[in-house]
Amino acid sequence: MTKILLIDDDPLITRPLSRSLENQGYTVDIAEDGKAGLQQALETRPDIVVLDVMMPEMNGWDVCKELRAQSGVPILMLTAMSEEIDRILGLELGADDYLTKPFSARELAARIKAMLRRVAIDRKSVV
Repeated sequence: MTKILLIDDDPLITRPLSRSLENQGYTVDIAEDGKAGLQQALETRPDIVVLDVMMPEMNGWDVCKELRAQSGVPILMLTAMSEEIDRILGLELGADDYLTKPFSARELAARIKAMLRRVAIDRKSVV
């Protein structure tokens, strides 16, 4: 089963989003701050990380940069920071995709599927 790590400090986002993703057959773990999220990502090795930027302990930019230095896990930034410079920064730090809040749960699910499909194709091409 595909495991998603959702790193976001807002339960108004994490609760309904985790339910929606679980209803689609994913296993969802939640970390409520950046530092805990980074540690959990490195320990549990999820299939994809959905990452907010503005969080306590460690912001999402730093989590993304550190995670990318240690892992090839797909990272989808999910944040209220919607300026072009923010999107560019997220992608340059190593995020694979960037979606701004408010967002559609259906669009997020489609982006997750696309990222996982890309990973599966990359794995097949290595063989």
